[in-house]
Amino acid sequence: MKLRYKIASGLLALFAVAAVSLAFVLSYNAPCEPAPEVADGRETIQAVRYRCYGSADVLDVEAVEKPEPAADEVLVKVHAASVNPLDWHYMRGSPYVMRLMSGIGKPADTRLGVDFAGTVEAVGDAVTRFEPGDEVFGGASGAFAEYVTVRETAAVALKPANVSAEEAATVSIAAITALQALRDKGGLEPGQKVLINGASGGVGTFAVQIAKALGAEVSGVCSTRNVDMVRSIGADHVIDYKKENYTESDRRYDLIVDMVGNHSPRKNLGVLEPDGTLVLVGGAKGNWIGPLMGPLQAMMLSPFVDQRIETFVARLYQEDLAALAAFMEKQAVTPVIDRRFPLRDVASAIEYSESGRARGKIIVNVE
Repeated sequence: MKLRYKIASGLLALFAVAAVSLAFVLSYNAPCEPAPEVADGRETIQAVRYRCYGSADVLDVEAVEKPEPAADEVLVKVHAASVNPLDWHYMRGSPYVMRLMSGIGKPADTRLGVDFAGTVEAVGDAVTRFEPGDEVFGGASGAFAEYVTVRETAAVALKPANVSAEEAATVSIAAITALQALRDKGGLEPGQKVLINGASGGVGTFAVQIAKALGAEVSGVCSTRNVDMVRSIGADHVIDYKKENYTESDRRYDLIVDMVGNHSPRKNLGVLEPDGTLVLVGGAKGNWIGPLMGPLQAMMLSPFVDQRIETFVARLYQEDLAALAAFMEKQAVTPVIDRRFPLRDVASAIEYSESGRARGKIIVNVE
């Protein structure tokens, strides 16, 4: 018995040491490195770079070498980009577990930004879907720059003529997240009742409109100052969370899409129909366990309830961009833009996004 106790104690001690060591390694921030010099004679562009983790102060607009498209890529002159929470999560390397992918100590990829809209300037030898002069939009790493390259089969699509570059630049991450949450994970059907928690944010403003376009009865949850805006984009019912807790009401929903994470999965299930679905998108802030609490609770709860609980991270597909382009062309979906910032002031755009007070999307104008 004593030997077993000693072995168990030893293993526990080793686990504790390993956990502390991993925490130290993941939370370590290496000092910022200077930008490398561009070789003489090479054409340069302006692009945002972050060479260490931290607040928006680590962002710099640098002169970098102009990218050239590979055989299967298009080179896009960026007119506008937009900010997503993903950008400042990468900038801070938070939650720390994401550094296992983004780089331990410092970012492995110093580019920032994903959403873009612009004009195709050049195409690779194997490209057949696009040609110079095409107005396009989509998502690619390094969108906070004057130029970006993207594979022709990846997340890039033709921009509808009646949609501005700024509007198109809002789409890729936020609108695709909303579409996949409602259609793919939520299985939304016409006539169903859906509740959007976080209806005034980037994903939420798209979710309200896409749900309406798919034939749902939509309830949107937001703060007092955003009630009129959420109603104006099509919500049938607007719940001011400062005056009413939707998890304590008598209303029942077929689908809840929760972008906020301010109510536990169990609380959300209490206002779902017996065969309803809860889709968790994002979650609480924090460097460690906070952002993972909702998905962990959902995973533990799911086997014991009849309702479905879904958690996911959106994937950017060209087909989904085309579907969203069709919605925008028919004016079934109109992007909501809160503020605009020039590329040189991208740090302020990121800080505003981090404040959590943005209504709809934040634009970074590149030209």
